[in-house]
Amino acid sequence: MEKWVVAAKKADFNQIGQQFHIDPVIARLIRNRDVVGEEKIREYLLGTVEEIPSPWLMKDMEKAVDILERKIQQQAKIRIIGDYDIDGVTSTYILLKGLTRIGANVDTYIPDRVADGYGIHEHLIDRAGEDGIDTIVTCDNGIAAAAEIQMAKDKGMTVIVTDHHEIPYREENGERQVILPPADAILNPKQYDCPYPNKNLCGAVVAFKYITALYERFGVPEKELEDYYELAAIATVGDVMDLQGENRILVKEGLRRLKETKNPGLQELIRANALEDAKITAYHIGFVLGPCINASGRLDTAARSLQLLNAQTIEEAAKLAGDLTALNQSRKALTEKGKEEAIRLIETTDLKNDRVLVVYLPDCHESLAGIIAGRLREKYHKPAFVLTRGETSAKGSGRSIESYSMYEELVKCADLMVQFGGHPMAAGLSIKEENIEAFRRQLNENCTLTEENLRPKIVIDVPMPVSYITKELVEQISLLEPFGKGNTKPVFAQKGLRVLDSSILGKNKNVVKVKLLDPQGVPMEGIYFGEAEEFAGFLKEHDTIAVTYYPEINRFRGKESLQIIIQNYC
Repeated sequence: MEKWVVAAKKADFNQIGQQFHIDPVIARLIRNRDVVGEEKIREYLLGTVEEIPSPWLMKDMEKAVDILERKIQQQAKIRIIGDYDIDGVTSTYILLKGLTRIGANVDTYIPDRVADGYGIHEHLIDRAGEDGIDTIVTCDNGIAAAAEIQMAKDKGMTVIVTDHHEIPYREENGERQVILPPADAILNPKQYDCPYPNKNLCGAVVAFKYITALYERFGVPEKELEDYYELAAIATVGDVMDLQGENRILVKEGLRRLKETKNPGLQELIRANALEDAKITAYHIGFVLGPCINASGRLDTAARSLQLLNAQTIEEAAKLAGDLTALNQSRKALTEKGKEEAIRLIETTDLKNDRVLVVYLPDCHESLAGIIAGRLREKYHKPAFVLTRGETSAKGSGRSIESYSMYEELVKCADLMVQFGGHPMAAGLSIKEENIEAFRRQLNENCTLTEENLRPKIVIDVPMPVSYITKELVEQISLLEPFGKGNTKPVFAQKGLRVLDSSILGKNKNVVKVKLLDPQGVPMEGIYFGEAEEFAGFLKEHDTIAVTYYPEINRFRGKESLQIIIQNYC
């Protein structure tokens, strides 16, 4: 059973409301997102790209710019090595477009998920050597590739790492020994001695910072940087970064521009998903456009998504956008099949008693492991790993809950794995098939999660009667967008709502429309999406209900009315 708790963060909401001309409820929502102090509130409501920190604050930026300035003058061969997910593809594109603009002799290689695996591998270094590459620039990978980068150095290559993943370390006598690769320059704000204030950038924004500094050095007009905001937004949302501070400003700016994008590939992807007339939000990146860009790296080759971003004609862009949208449809069907198989395994074996789920689906496409792990985490509210059979070992991905740092827990099992890396909330690994059971056992033996940690928690921002909702309030709530990780959609709640009427709608019968009356005698329409039969049955058995909800304006045939989207009920 879910636990409903009210966020009880304190501030003078009336005073903040008066100062910033917002409803006190909006002031409370901002405080609940840990935005405190006049300057931070102003940045949250009104922040612009002019306030983003300078790229020169990043450790090694001067060094990284000096190196490429010299290499471009020499017309040395430069290769960008990216990654096959949305962050890797967009960061590869940003570096390629930016370096080409300043006259670099540059090409790219995005590893194939199955043939190459994640990041730089020895065969990619050998290939770069055979192709006469002088300098490798990584993006969204490289921080954990010490041995491979040493190999590139031994072959006389220059290596610049741009990455945002956790800095690898090993525990020695209770102390953390950091393991940095022997690159010529490392741009990663997570380095302990990096003064860049935002430690939570995605790989594409680190690449964007690099291009910003290079453009400055090469005297490229600042206006040309505007082409990159929409890509920074797509990668930040797609890689599930916290939408706070700089990230939120970038996403806000990028979403504004995405509607009018000049990139033929993005124009056609928007059209292929019938979003030309929609207000494009972070939701559309996370659940519609982003998965299409990701789908090629999952089921085909990520080079196709890079081709889409690079497309020069509408015809080429339309064909690629159609292909990627179709690929995403088949990815969805395969994901559903894998999820059902994983749930069947958990429910019919001892796995259901584990606090950390480790599910082996040998025949599942390895690219779907992370998505299925995410679905299992949502269903069971437990950290979940899904492993699949690879050519030489099993490969997999994990998705975590807030109270379990996945990367730190993997460090404790390092001896059982071939390779691993990641964040507190997500990780990837490869492991010998015969070690899977020991891995599952060890993770669970080390696990300190309590029953309370594993109980899903619904945090209510404001217990607010539906009679308080006005059109003006709903419009002010949109000031808090874009919503996502670290800046969640507000949750309101009210109890004692009388049920007047309800009906199931939708061709899949998965929507319930309900007429409610609040204790003040104010009627309100409610909509519920999900297990419709279950909810309708609950309504029949109860005269009054408590709900968590989100208010919105329903616009239908030129008429406007207030309604609530019901999220949870009891």
